[in-house]
Amino acid sequence: MKTNVGTIDRILRVIIGLGILGAGYYFKSWFGLIGLVPLLTAFVGFCPAYVPLGLSTCAVKRDDK
Repeated sequence: MKTNVGTIDRILRVIIGLGILGAGYYFKSWFGLIGLVPLLTAFVGFCPAYVPLGLSTCAVKRDDK
């Protein structure tokens, strides 16, 4: 499992995940648990949805000599 979630993407996922969890708590809805998905992908650094699309938000390493 190769990392495909970059730093800015991780920060946004944490903010969005916490927002969804907070909204679910505020409205007393189980749908707030959907916020765990972006939190999990942020902490693991891997998003399965990026694989079939060939996406990666990680910085590209350059080999300059």
